[in-house]
Amino acid sequence: MKLCILGFGAVGMGVVKVLSMKNDMLIDKYGLDISVVAVTDRSGAAVNPEGLDLQLLIETKENTNKISDYPEYGVPGLDSAEVVETVEFDCLVEVTPTNIDHGEPANTHMMETLKKGRDVVTSNKGPLSLYFSELVETANSNNAEFKYEASVGGAMPIINFAHNNLAGNNISSVLGILNGTTNYILSRMANEGSSYEQTLKEAQELGIAETDPTQDVEGIDAAAKIVILANSVLNRNVTIKDVHMEGITNITPESIELAKKEGFLIKLIGEASNNNLEVAPRLVKEGSPFAVDGTLNVATVMTDLADDVTVVGKGAGSIETASAILSDIICVKKSRNQD
Repeated sequence: MKLCILGFGAVGMGVVKVLSMKNDMLIDKYGLDISVVAVTDRSGAAVNPEGLDLQLLIETKENTNKISDYPEYGVPGLDSAEVVETVEFDCLVEVTPTNIDHGEPANTHMMETLKKGRDVVTSNKGPLSLYFSELVETANSNNAEFKYEASVGGAMPIINFAHNNLAGNNISSVLGILNGTTNYILSRMANEGSSYEQTLKEAQELGIAETDPTQDVEGIDAAAKIVILANSVLNRNVTIKDVHMEGITNITPESIELAKKEGFLIKLIGEASNNNLEVAPRLVKEGSPFAVDGTLNVATVMTDLADDVTVVGKGAGSIETASAILSDIICVKKSRNQD
């Protein structure tokens, strides 16, 4: 399988590291011989139809921060759109930075690839929260595989879990903590009695929160994931504009302490159901599945046959997210074997 990787930040590098680590296992267990034929970042691209050296890709990025400096095959200024148009590959791994406002350029990258009947694996929430139905329809009409497990919950299995392990169940709703940054902030506030501002600064210093934390703390990131779950798991047709959002910026140490006295914690909870799309702070019982600390994500799927099923996992991290991308690549391989 020839892969084209668009975006070579933390997640893209994680994918290459995981492919390098698991190369022999992928061949032995799945008959999956992967070659990475193109990689892009803001500097340009590295392209070799015979396959790029995975270790050299990582070293080039770590040493110069420019994938276009890759020896012999680096091409400064070659953008992702041109790579999609001109390079021969089987599967696109789209991990460029997320744009919640308009989903570009990732949406165009994926659409153009799917139109050619090529498979797409992505962690990119932006296009999925805005153009989910269009992407799925384009994939279906062109006999292409479209996988996006890594777009919700990082390493926490939820989308494929709902489709495969809970097949046959009627799923009525999904409820979860879907943003690790806000969970870290609220956990620290509960454990230390610190203020929101103080805890946010600490999270930024640790690299858990972005310099501009708006998408996390205002609930936008979690809302995008709720849209993906609503569309994928509940077969709704909604966008991020349909989600009621309330963030955590107004949560005070006093309100957290008051909740604790009653045996509750305050968590940013997302809900996707047939009559509700919401992200907002809610009270959860101490000791419940939602009483997770740090950057963990958790989701409970409400079903008719299996009752409530809860999954927990790391919601971020380059290797963790790459593990979900790798599982999707393996799913694509299995599906193609059945064709």
